[in-house]
Amino acid sequence: MTFEALAQAPDRRRTEARLLALVVLIAVFGHAYTGLSMEGRLSAGLAGFAAGMALMALVPHLVLRRFAPRADPLILPLATLLSGIGLVLLHRLDLTYAKSPRLKIAAAADGQLVWTAIGVAVCVVILLVLRDHRILQRYIYLTMVIALVLLMAPAFFGADMYGAKRWILLGPLSLQPGEFVKIMISVFFAGYLTVNRDALALAGRRVLGMQLPPGRQLAPIFTIWAISLLVLIFERDLGTSLIFFGVFVIMLYMATDRTSWVVCGLLMATVGAAVVGSLEPHVHGRVTAWLDPMRAFTRAGHAEHMSDQLAQALLSFGSGGISGSGLGQGHPELIGFAGNSDFILTTVGEELGLAGVMAVIMLYVLLAQRGLRVGLSARDPFSKLLAVGLSGALLLQVFVVSGGVTGLIPLTGKALPFLAKGGSSLVANWVMVALLLRISDHAQRRREPV
Repeated sequence: MTFEALAQAPDRRRTEARLLALVVLIAVFGHAYTGLSMEGRLSAGLAGFAAGMALMALVPHLVLRRFAPRADPLILPLATLLSGIGLVLLHRLDLTYAKSPRLKIAAAADGQLVWTAIGVAVCVVILLVLRDHRILQRYIYLTMVIALVLLMAPAFFGADMYGAKRWILLGPLSLQPGEFVKIMISVFFAGYLTVNRDALALAGRRVLGMQLPPGRQLAPIFTIWAISLLVLIFERDLGTSLIFFGVFVIMLYMATDRTSWVVCGLLMATVGAAVVGSLEPHVHGRVTAWLDPMRAFTRAGHAEHMSDQLAQALLSFGSGGISGSGLGQGHPELIGFAGNSDFILTTVGEELGLAGVMAVIMLYVLLAQRGLRVGLSARDPFSKLLAVGLSGALLLQVFVVSGGVTGLIPLTGKALPFLAKGGSSLVANWVMVALLLRISDHAQRRREPV
């Protein structure tokens, strides 16, 4: 680079360092406040938590300074802040569960801290090893084969937990393959659409003022639609099937710039969900509880496949109001396993109120916006589509989780990224962060003058 370009280039890593320092302070303050609020003293594990947060912020920052100096300066602080908020919420839930042994819920915060450290370590390894993300384009078909195997494995070898078969038990550990599949399918779709986008952009018949794609080009979307239906039928996993199909439609629209693909995708998703929701008992029970949550609340003990969780979540949100009852002053234990599921958002709504929920959602939106910005700034089609696919997968997962617990859509049971307990989810999300950082560094390097 010339001296002029160096003088004008923003010091991204310095900005990132300041934001990370603020993130660590926020997380440590939240942990300390929780202990003071619930026990009247600082928690015994505060020093270890502070050291862990500092290391998880410092190590990837130093790696980025050396191996990806032009990476986006907001992605890492946002991911670290969301992880820190999740650890504080799980610590708060652990204190309540310890006082209520009848609930028989094990502590989760310490294990979550370990899995967060593992996720950050995986992110660092990817940044060190994967110097050029475009090499993934060579292995898109192998990636898709592995993704399909992982996607279908719970139907044959998985365990039925909370009504869905999305886990594979490996001794004392459990694995959610769907968390890694969303990344793999983003890689495959990015490579596939880069090669075939011209054919998929062809115009067919005009119906109701809209240019539909040719019939022979509908095969890819029908194939993905069929696979998502199989996941919904055999694994009863509404969230994974929605994310799987939704990511493909988003990336297809990005590649072809044709609204007709989006319309076709929405129609097929609606038809598929309606058919499966009326035939599969577990999915039908969730739809019924969504249509009348208070009826499900009063009859949950007498009706099979019906759950009162949505009604409990709505009552929790309602009691929080605008500003909430205060961190540590609510009763999230009334939703038994809130810390182990998508219902951790109800803890935010009850104790931090509508303001806290909006703040958390805005953090997700900002993280996705940075990912989309990375896609728009990239020069090659593969990088653009991969960044958009990863950001779209994050937004879809946040939508299906937050929409489920607030009554906007039926419950899906997916983990809220970075917040809810789950090692598979944490590691997969940090892999996504690593890929976005690598893509942003590559895109910025190509944009700067030489």
